[in-house]
Amino acid sequence: MAKTSMNLDENIAGFLCYLGIWLTGIIFFLMEKENKTVRFHALQSFLTFLPLMILAWVFGWIGAPKWSWYTGYDPGIVALVYLSWIIWVVTVILWIVLMIKAYQGEKFKLPLIGDIAEKHA
Repeated sequence: MAKTSMNLDENIAGFLCYLGIWLTGIIFFLMEKENKTVRFHALQSFLTFLPLMILAWVFGWIGAPKWSWYTGYDPGIVALVYLSWIIWVVTVILWIVLMIKAYQGEKFKLPLIGDIAEKHA
């Protein structure tokens, strides 16, 4: 198994890129200078999970019921709340799958994002 510039095994570093969702992805992308596989996992983590989390938060916030002193109670948009939950579920499943694949030493490329990560790793 190849080593990284941070003296970690490649599969452990790849796993850690996903462990902290997008945050460890950006940290490993900035810190790892040599290992292209780890940089790929780090960038794929960042480019996958940050947008998914932002979308889930935005849809959940827009769709959530609200109360205001000038408009009163607004029941929200239930469909957006459900969409937010679906995004969260997909995010968790994707997170687990990508961590397992990275730990097994597999370079599992997501459609579109994986190509971008591979190009810029």
